[in-house]
Amino acid sequence: MTEPVADRRATPQATAARAAPIEYIARTRAYYEALGYPAYRWAQHDTVPFAPLARPLAAARLALITTAAPFDPALGEQGPAAPYNAAAKFYTVYRRPRRPVPDLRISHVAYDRVHTHAADPNTWLPIRALERALSEGRIGALADDVIGMPTDRSRSQTLARDAPQVLRACTEQRVDAALFVPNCPVCHQSTSLVARHLEANGIATVVMGCARDIVERCGVARFLFSDFPLGNSAGKPFDDASQRATLAAALDLLESARGPRTVVESPQRWAEDERWKDDFLNIDRLTAYDRQRLRDEFDAQKTIAKGLKGGDR
Repeated sequence: MTEPVADRRATPQATAARAAPIEYIARTRAYYEALGYPAYRWAQHDTVPFAPLARPLAAARLALITTAAPFDPALGEQGPAAPYNAAAKFYTVYRRPRRPVPDLRISHVAYDRVHTHAADPNTWLPIRALERALSEGRIGALADDVIGMPTDRSRSQTLARDAPQVLRACTEQRVDAALFVPNCPVCHQSTSLVARHLEANGIATVVMGCARDIVERCGVARFLFSDFPLGNSAGKPFDDASQRATLAAALDLLESARGPRTVVESPQRWAEDERWKDDFLNIDRLTAYDRQRLRDEFDAQKTIAKGLKGGDR
């Protein structure tokens, strides 16, 4: 089904009370062009596949799909507030048992390192919240393995390599639905592309993320938008109520959507002061020295990532 439906069910009062979401496409384009790189072409689709949930959610089996990377102490700093670490990147879909909770981290992606510090894994890996939902009977079952997928600037690689592998991992675990939790700007595109592939193959999906413009441009069946700094798609850090509410909204959306491009905005706010939105990749706040330093650092990280990509780690 490809009916273009949009459903934004946040209350007018909640929407009016906040500043507009960050326009990540425009922000990243200006930032990287100022550093001397060509403009990146973000994925855009006019039609969106949609797979209805095959059975009631209380009887359905759900998979969690993340862009977080398995922790490897040999790969440098990866803990809370770690700088961007391209050495921790990976380019092959992986599976890890859900129990015990795997050690998956996000130092390899461009989350918002100014306003969040990746100290609480529950903000990007909602296993605890999912286990609670399972115990409460909200969902029928959880896949035994968490599925990890790369975040790749190459859309063709994501579609040709990662999407079929994620579909295979879901099929092998006999899932009815999949929950995607992206972290960085490109993560939001990569997960959206793979979610589209699953929908086209009969698996219902919901993406819960923080980069609204990227996900909506790509076009997905169901999207729960939280207006939080990148890296907090599953809720606020060390805030159990926020994390529970975020997952509950995603599950409600998975169950209630009747057509593609169904978007729900969380009523939660990151803070009363929304000036945090001014900081992420804001080229206007950088001196000429900063720009050259960042260009040099980015080139070095690209070299590391290119070497890893060639080996498909």
